[in-house]
Amino acid sequence: MKVRLSEYDENWGRMFEDEAQFLRELFGDEIIKFEHFGSTSVPGMKAKPVIDIMCLVKDINKIDAFNDRMRLLGYDVAGEWGIQGRRLFRKGGETRTHHIHVYQYDNVQIKRHLVFRNYLRTHPEDVERYSCLKEELAQRYEDTAYYSKAKKPFVNELEQRALNWFEHQET
Repeated sequence: MKVRLSEYDENWGRMFEDEAQFLRELFGDEIIKFEHFGSTSVPGMKAKPVIDIMCLVKDINKIDAFNDRMRLLGYDVAGEWGIQGRRLFRKGGETRTHHIHVYQYDNVQIKRHLVFRNYLRTHPEDVERYSCLKEELAQRYEDTAYYSKAKKPFVNELEQRALNWFEHQET
């Protein structure tokens, strides 16, 4: 899939809210809460215009029963997609609009995602560095797989910085 990189868009927050409301009606009582995360949740961040929604549920195994209905509603059902205990649904085909990451409320991945988002929301200098890297990589790689792989070392370093920052916030 081709890399589409956009300037931050104020509408991304509304797109998150609209989709979360739709999913709340679909999944019903299984839902605990939703979180907007990823680059579209960070003001000023350049991003692929795909809204990442974290959906926290009571029991991840019950979510599999929704797969057929999600397909009928236009979502690609991707299963765990490399992260144990997650269910990933993608909306929009080749011009994706949303990634729905469903986690059971106690999954260890939740903290990593939310700490990274919160760190970026409070560190504009790293938002700028990350945005510049994304722009450079988007010009170098047309395919999102190569783009994502190339930015991974920077993201891992930034995630570690975010986790260290978070640990010092608690003390």
